Amino acid sequence: MTSEFKSEEKTHFGYQTVDKNDKQNLVANVFHSVAAKYDIMNDLMSMGIHRVWKRFTIDASAVRPGNKVLDLAGGTGDLTRKFSEIVGENGQVVLADINDSMIKVGREKLENLGVVGNVEYIQANAEALPFADNTFDIVTIAFGLRNVTDKDAALKSIYRVLKPGGRLLVLEFSKPNQEWLSKVYDFYSFNILPNVGQLIANDKESYLYLSESIRMHPDQETLKTMMQSAGFDQVNYSNLTGGIVALHKGFKF
Repeated sequence: MTSEFKSEEKTHFGYQTVDKNDKQNLVANVFHSVAAKYDIMNDLMSMGIHRVWKRFTIDASAVRPGNKVLDLAGGTGDLTRKFSEIVGENGQVVLADINDSMIKVGREKLENLGVVGNVEYIQANAEALPFADNTFDIVTIAFGLRNVTDKDAALKSIYRVLKPGGRLLVLEFSKPNQEWLSKVYDFYSFNILPNVGQLIANDKESYLYLSESIRMHPDQETLKTMMQSAGFDQVNYSNLTGGIVALHKGFKF
């Protein structure tokens, strides 16, 4: 396949159709824009419930002292902070994100909280992770997979860097399992959230993209099949808050 043909391949950026080669930069611009207000917007957008979702993910990971954990698309480090406490001085947590603005915000936040010593910060693309095979006991990706251009490539890359017996946890917005909830969620996402983004972060368009990207993300069963196709075993998921969010879990054997 020629590079000329590849450049004509299309994907989605929210509801827009764009060249695959352009999506990474478009997503990067969104997160450069929202990085400084990311945490406060998370609390406002979810009314604080994102903390419960993340705590559920930590508990489901069965992380132990001494583990090596990759917090992929780790952003401002909420999961990294908790993993750092649990793995202890003999463990390690790598906060990896493709966006350097998010890493800077996360690193400053965690260092101000005293999270040092067992945390490393790396700018990395989920589709081609810069780690050796069989490196990590646990990989998490929270609210990041939907922004990846080639999700199948990312899942295969994650599978490669997991140790045998290791596990992947994907925490992501998904499809509500009740029609009434879908209608309420749609109204909130497209009529309220972008306006809050404009008020707090002075950026309505980025939060409109984030709402659209959620709708374009694979539903629960589709993502389960994608993980199985990438090699993961015993794949299952838990719906949280009526399916607005789902936690998928899979193992490498």
